[in-house]
Amino acid sequence: MPADPFLSVVIPCLNEENRLGSTLEKVAAFLRTKEYRWQVLIVDDGSTDRTVDVPARYMTAEECVVLKNDGNRGKGYSVRHGVLEAAGEFVLISDADLSTPIQEWDRFLPHLEAGYDVVIGSRSLPDSNVVKRQAWYRQGMGRAFNKIIRFLVIDDFVDTQCGFKAFRRSAGAPLFKKMRIDHFCFDVEMLFLAKKAGLKVLELPVEWHNSEDSRVRILQDSSKMLKDAIRIRINDLLGRYR
Repeated sequence: MPADPFLSVVIPCLNEENRLGSTLEKVAAFLRTKEYRWQVLIVDDGSTDRTVDVPARYMTAEECVVLKNDGNRGKGYSVRHGVLEAAGEFVLISDADLSTPIQEWDRFLPHLEAGYDVVIGSRSLPDSNVVKRQAWYRQGMGRAFNKIIRFLVIDDFVDTQCGFKAFRRSAGAPLFKKMRIDHFCFDVEMLFLAKKAGLKVLELPVEWHNSEDSRVRILQDSSKMLKDAIRIRINDLLGRYR
């Protein structure tokens, strides 16, 4: 793959040996229909299974780069690692379970080419197509978290946590260099910094399928996300994002 791809797809992974193959098969089939150059970056977050061996069965070394964190550092750290290694003009972040189908990228690209710096997927807009919903208690947790985020950090978005986000690398990479949140609240930090920088951000409805194998733990991660939301505000007040 030539050195300057048009699109980089960043997929953070932790113990994804069982479902990563299906994901990469779908991603490869989709991207190989494109006329532009692309790359996939798999970021392994200290997996204890054989996640790192899966990509070679579905993509060539030129198509897919495997990055390894030095231990289990968190989803935010993993995404940041991948984004800062990406070479594409545009960068797409996708969850390893493809809860949002890769085909949704085709709906994002025209908006990025029209001048938006960041486009994020939403499961909560009127036209969002939630094919398989989360359990009621996870939906409740998501609504509560969103209210907290709108109160504490940023109130511009209906859904900050959908794992499907894209941006111009020239606009997004400087944000990721400043980011400090290593876990699930990194999305909020990214959007907070994007708005602070005056970037044009668009929230688009997407198709979404709940995965039963969610890595978000109700009690532990909810507490951690709340603390990280407060940290974002403190970091800003202390000038750590300058």
